[in-house]
Amino acid sequence: MSIDPSFSLRSTTVSRLRAAGCVFAEDEAELLFSTAHSADELDTMVERRAAGLPIEHVVGWAAFSGLRISVDPGVFVPRRRTEFLVEHAVGLAGPGALCVDLCCGSGAAGAVLLSAVEGAEVYASDIETAAVRCARRNVEPRGGKVFEGDLFAPLPRALRGRVEVLVANVPYVPTDEVGLLPPEAREHEPLVALDGGSDGLDVLRRVAAEAADWLAPGGHLLVETSERQAGHAVEALSGHGLTPRLVTSDELYATVVVATRH
Repeated sequence: MSIDPSFSLRSTTVSRLRAAGCVFAEDEAELLFSTAHSADELDTMVERRAAGLPIEHVVGWAAFSGLRISVDPGVFVPRRRTEFLVEHAVGLAGPGALCVDLCCGSGAAGAVLLSAVEGAEVYASDIETAAVRCARRNVEPRGGKVFEGDLFAPLPRALRGRVEVLVANVPYVPTDEVGLLPPEAREHEPLVALDGGSDGLDVLRRVAAEAADWLAPGGHLLVETSERQAGHAVEALSGHGLTPRLVTSDELYATVVVATRH
């Protein structure tokens, strides 16, 4: 049960958040009020947010494609722009589709596929133990399975050649640019979920090298990238039995490569 803040408490909370540099202090205050069960809990939450923790880590969840996704401290927070990636994945997945969510983080993409695609069969994996623990809470109650390990390695071998939709939200920040990310990301999210190597495409290349072996004929691989890297990402996905194309959203500043197995 959330607390019912007085005008004074509301004003003080907004002021504390604004002083800490929270651009959307009013919205965040409302979120904290709706989550805290007591004034003491609210005070602790405000302190954690003022110290720089992402608001999603403070309240324990993120809104994503109409779902409430559990997000633990130390787990990558699903971005709103990634809703564009998942929207396209849902659009390509027919009823009963076999789907895989690589680098799943909190399992947001897998959870949406299970919720939006009738009869979807979803498998997810991540190399981070904390992410896997979180993803299991988001994916497995909806009927999916989550595995811990590096990319395809922990997935059941029986999936090879049968995957219809493969979502791989790989890290794509170049190593030298990780330090330029907002403190919320670089200090509170795992480096493995951010650092994509010298040009940001190292993990994407590894996915591209194996994807065709896992996809069914006509199956699709979807990856998010930046507008600046888009051309190189398309090149990385070409020549591996895949035909890539770009889709973009100006509204969400999102760039996605959809690569289809020949």
